[in-house]
Amino acid sequence: MAIVRRFKFIRNPMFDDIGNSVDEFLRLLDGPACLFQQGFDRSRTRAVVTLLHGNEPSGITAIFHWLRSAQQPKTNTIYIIASIEAALTPPLFSHRMLPRARDLNRCFRPPFNDAQGHLAEEILEILRLHHPEAVIDIHNTSGSGPSFGVCTHMDRHHDALVSLFSQRLIISNLNLGALMDISEHFYPTVTVEVGGRLDEEAHSLAYEGLSRYLSAETVLAPDIEAEWELELLHNPTRLELNAGITLTYAERETSSYDITLRPDIEHHNFGTISPDTQLGWAQDDLHRLFSAFDANGRCAVSRLVRIDQGKLYPAQRLKLFMITTNAAIAESDCLFYAVAENGYTI
Repeated sequence: MAIVRRFKFIRNPMFDDIGNSVDEFLRLLDGPACLFQQGFDRSRTRAVVTLLHGNEPSGITAIFHWLRSAQQPKTNTIYIIASIEAALTPPLFSHRMLPRARDLNRCFRPPFNDAQGHLAEEILEILRLHHPEAVIDIHNTSGSGPSFGVCTHMDRHHDALVSLFSQRLIISNLNLGALMDISEHFYPTVTVEVGGRLDEEAHSLAYEGLSRYLSAETVLAPDIEAEWELELLHNPTRLELNAGITLTYAERETSSYDITLRPDIEHHNFGTISPDTQLGWAQDDLHRLFSAFDANGRCAVSRLVRIDQGKLYPAQRLKLFMITTNAAIAESDCLFYAVAENGYTI
């Protein structure tokens, strides 16, 4: 059992606890925090997690505006706010994590042997202590693009939770050590990507979805009707850069980099692209540059991309998402996720 030492706990936060702006709210918290808000129904608890990445402001912005509205949630609610130090490191909301720190949303499985691992372990312990009926983990996408939800398997509970926020659901078994992968074994958990971190409509969607989640009498009942039918995408494949490969984004090939991607590549998020859609430029062997594995652990690079006369193209008709134009994120995480045109795994 983990001992919770790193989190500040605030019960039924008042105006003095949250300040007059989101950045003042973060400065008052001054580190990882768990806020408890008493609901009309004290027999049940729901959980909201956000700021696992310090450069994703929509979740904390939604929580701030909900608390400032002085509304009481339908059930007890815990708000777990994690990477506050990274978020406050100037410029505000620009650092995914602190320098040399691991990605917190890859740390929710043993060993918990560094600062990020200890923080992840404490988040799991907080959830265990409160045993919520559902967990929503709110994120921003690393590039601009539409909203979507992610879960590890599809059933009416996950459908209902995601439908509070978005019309798209990705069912993924990648098991990267994300909060969703681990907590799912104990309570229905979904990750919600509300859109780009600089998009005002992402902040609005986060608040509207959070308000629905906190105000509904029930969020897991089988008779909950989604306002729209979900688009389902199954078991996506990640295209990653191999170690030491350099990347930039530009309108034309940059010879000092291994790969140049077009700066408007994120416009393909959730669209279907054909094999003649140029993604960028690359001047080397495909398998030296990239790695990708399908659900069976087989190399999938040549099923995702191809190089023709120094230009990079899709290998087939694909649906791409989580495309980023942030080279640091692309190098440390992945370039994009992909499924076949019909929404199923490659």
